[in-house]
Amino acid sequence: MIKLNDKQVDLNKFPDGTFLIKEGAPAEPVTITWLFEKNEEMLALYFLTKHLQSKGVEKIELKMPYIPNARQDRVKTKEDVFTLKYFAELINELKFQKVTVLDPHSYVSEALFEHIEIQTPKKYVEKVLDRIATDKLMLFFPDEGAMKRYSNMFDLPYAFGIKKRDWATGQIKGLDVTGQTECIPGSIVLIVDDICSKGGTFYYSAKELKELGAKEVYLYISHCENSIFEGELLTGDWVDKVFTTDSIFAGEHEKVEVFNYE
Repeated sequence: MIKLNDKQVDLNKFPDGTFLIKEGAPAEPVTITWLFEKNEEMLALYFLTKHLQSKGVEKIELKMPYIPNARQDRVKTKEDVFTLKYFAELINELKFQKVTVLDPHSYVSEALFEHIEIQTPKKYVEKVLDRIATDKLMLFFPDEGAMKRYSNMFDLPYAFGIKKRDWATGQIKGLDVTGQTECIPGSIVLIVDDICSKGGTFYYSAKELKELGAKEVYLYISHCENSIFEGELLTGDWVDKVFTTDSIFAGEHEKVEVFNYE
């Protein structure tokens, strides 16, 4: 979904499947918000921005909470196409005054985009904490990277995971829990991380936390891919509820609560 000053842009199409977009030139400054649904929106964003610039609009800001192609943030073989790098070059070519992103997947993303402004997930996590407020509350981070990113944002006890991975396939087989593990029994635990695909990491995290005595386990993720429905995370009673934003998630489930991106 693409919005122009908070109004959704109609991405109509000709019979051949190419875009038919009609849009005027609003008064400056202009904010384009891109809540990712599909890859072809990238082309629509390019066309719309070029159209506005052709009408003399110079002050344009892009709000792009989820960074498409962020998973391809490195290349390991000469056959790998560095899609994130080339996507960033396209965005940079459009000369936005500011590109605002939410909780980026890696520091590579931060380095590739010009005029980037990083939003932390703190205000969304605080909303979750208000919903599940208790005297017996703690945080859990699925790995050391998440622990380093988020632990200093909140004055709460926490633990973190060390993943057990099959390095031949990349599949996660479980995880060990370390940190303030003595706080887990009887506690309300909120898992915090940036992105979820099928949710294997969070499934094993919640399973281990419940087995260690956690009373309830909740999950906040800034970017939840619709592939979450393909995994085990939403089945069973391991996770009591999942909280996310609409940066990319477009599904519905009784266990998932979605915050509007702000």
